[in-house]
Amino acid sequence: MREEEKIKAGILFSPAHPELKAIKRKTHNLNVDYNKTYEDEAEKRAAILSEMLGEFGEGSFIQGPIAFHYGIHTKIGKKFFGNFNLTIQDDAEVTIGNNCNFGPNVTIVTPIHPMRADERREMLTPEGEAKSFCYAKPVHIGNDCWFGACVTVCPGVTIGDGCVIGAGSVVTKDIPPNSFAAGVPCRAIREITEADSMLYKPEILADNRLKNQPES
Repeated sequence: MREEEKIKAGILFSPAHPELKAIKRKTHNLNVDYNKTYEDEAEKRAAILSEMLGEFGEGSFIQGPIAFHYGIHTKIGKKFFGNFNLTIQDDAEVTIGNNCNFGPNVTIVTPIHPMRADERREMLTPEGEAKSFCYAKPVHIGNDCWFGACVTVCPGVTIGDGCVIGAGSVVTKDIPPNSFAAGVPCRAIREITEADSMLYKPEILADNRLKNQPES
């Protein structure tokens, strides 16, 4: 079984395997290329992302600097906005839906290392060769999610559509759709409802109006 297949199967793989190192080296170099661009070099940035990522939806934008680990394991939907210092350690698959917005310093991680130090240092292959191993769990983020600054999403987490994740949260477990969730560890605090509409905050809405709100 190839190392990429082991990752998808959720079993131990060797991150130092030449096949995986080649993917990561290419992606890490493309990160550097992207981070050297200016914000108005839209075509250059788009070309780098199309070469690096598994999918990058129409109308999406990443402020930069960025840090993708494999790149090809990440699929990002339409009209995504990623603020400064987006980090995605996508050993396993990472999917992000449409119309998501991430604040600065959001981190998504998928790899998991053995808890015991001796096992982290090395274990043995079926042939008896000593190697360092880890495994990884995918992360899935639905549509229309908003992440505050410095959110960390841990391996194996699924976040449903329409969620708001408070700044500084560490998401270790699944979050149901349409939830406001926050904390370390992050937990769903309440459902997002009609009462959260800007319609009920006229002092902030000012002379703007909602799309479905009739003109006064």
